[in-house]
Amino acid sequence: MADAIFEHPRLAAVYDPLDPDRSDLDVYAAIAEELGAHRVLDVGCGTGTFALLLAGRGIEVTGVDPAGASLDVARAKPGAERVRWIHGYATDVPPLAADLATITGNAAQAIVEPDDWRATLAAVRAALRPGGHLVFETRDPARRAWLGWTKEQTHQVTDVPGVGRVEQWHDVTDVSGPLVTFRTTVVFASDGEVLTSHSTLRFRERAEVEADLEASGYVVREVRDAPDRPGKEFVFLAERP
Repeated sequence: MADAIFEHPRLAAVYDPLDPDRSDLDVYAAIAEELGAHRVLDVGCGTGTFALLLAGRGIEVTGVDPAGASLDVARAKPGAERVRWIHGYATDVPPLAADLATITGNAAQAIVEPDDWRATLAAVRAALRPGGHLVFETRDPARRAWLGWTKEQTHQVTDVPGVGRVEQWHDVTDVSGPLVTFRTTVVFASDGEVLTSHSTLRFRERAEVEADLEASGYVVREVRDAPDRPGKEFVFLAERP
């Protein structure tokens, strides 16, 4: 089940305006160009920002996400007809012979159960052509990013056209080993409604991720630094032999 921040219709509708800076996607767009990718699978596509960016460049894109409300937002955007949208998980994607598969943002870390992670890696591999690549990011646990996930440091107020003033902030509620759980609170000034969403992320060590990829039949070609969070994230580029 997807988190409410992605699945609740009212929250999904304001997801983009509450997080308008998607410069984090530049690294993925650059890799798609670098690899000359013509067919891309976007796992955890959410509201479709990256899928539509690629489709606008003439790339054949399939986007998959378990949050129906987010996909509804994606499907309503200009150019959405150029993307194949799938409501589900990577395991629901048929073989595509894709050149590239992407898992952007926190989507890889949101797959917290080891069995689900292994199943995702296997399903993505099956969707790639031989020689195709998988690229995704994960935060470096040593940097303890969650220490900044407090109301004092994350509170924001945004005037959303057609919606009004919206407040949002995050609070960590539990840290158990590699699992970090936090609550997102969203307040709509127009009627005072307060909605909350709870999310859990798994912070994997670099060596752990590399071992998972190799065990799933990938060859790790490169581990890069994330341009938008230098020294704080790993960007993995793996190939299906």
